[in-house]
Amino acid sequence: MNKITSLFNIKYPIVQGGMIWNSGYKLASAVSNAGGLGLIGAGSMYPDVLRTHIQKCKKATDKPFGVNVPMLYPNIEEIMQIIVEEGVKIVFTSAGNPKTWTSFLKEKGITVVHVVSSSKFALKAQEAGVDAVVAEGFEAGGHNGREETTTLTLIPMVREQISIPLIAAGGIATGRGMLAAMVLGADGVQVGSRFAASTESSSHSNFKQTIVALEEGGTHLTLKELAPVRLIKNKFYHDVQELYATCPTTDELKALLGRARAKRGMFEGDLEEGELEIGQIAGLIHDIKPVENIVKDMIAEFEAATNEVASLL
Repeated sequence: MNKITSLFNIKYPIVQGGMIWNSGYKLASAVSNAGGLGLIGAGSMYPDVLRTHIQKCKKATDKPFGVNVPMLYPNIEEIMQIIVEEGVKIVFTSAGNPKTWTSFLKEKGITVVHVVSSSKFALKAQEAGVDAVVAEGFEAGGHNGREETTTLTLIPMVREQISIPLIAAGGIATGRGMLAAMVLGADGVQVGSRFAASTESSSHSNFKQTIVALEEGGTHLTLKELAPVRLIKNKFYHDVQELYATCPTTDELKALLGRARAKRGMFEGDLEEGELEIGQIAGLIHDIKPVENIVKDMIAEFEAATNEVASLL
């Protein structure tokens, strides 16, 4: 029995990343209905909006789903209270200390998973009492670790250090990628970019089309002084690089970033001035299709690749 399917009571060990401006209830419920674990991305939602999405998700699926909570955002106490009040059973925390909320959530009977980018933080999450960790490699889109450790090396390193279930993330969009991560020691995978380019993703169609058009080398991890983020190389990205040439202060970087730039890019579709976050694997994503098809294709490819590997021996 697979540890991740057992932990979440799902059919396939596939978790959908809780991406800001992409992961509304439509995406989360579609992934859950397809046999994976859908996550609502609380990072881009005011508390009342999050409550509405949780309520709509409960109506759209009778399968398990969860909420992803980046702990660097404001209103965290209110968000956690809503999660408890609405009876959410699974919470993924990220961008913060797992000790802060894990015991509170566990006392309420909630399964807790923490996202990390290193073995050191994976151990800290295990010590904090989480049920599983997501180890996310440098290839991932959105906010990322400073270490620049790739998924290929991160997963076996984390596996060596922890005993709890391990979910691999960063650069996984195919069944072959899923198999590779599991051979390296992961019990399941978290998939972000591939689901961002789905029919049910809440992001703007301009952003989805940009993902599909992206080629190898079209993204870069930057803004490490604020919070490292992998961006598509658009006008805003080039403005950031021009500012770096002047050896800017953190305040100058913050001033350029401004407010709501990710919303402007991914949700409102401003491809020039918006912050467009996606993983390196976008170079392998060539179409926008329904979640059901994405999951079916991943599982079919995973099974075919498993048979291919067996024939190599």
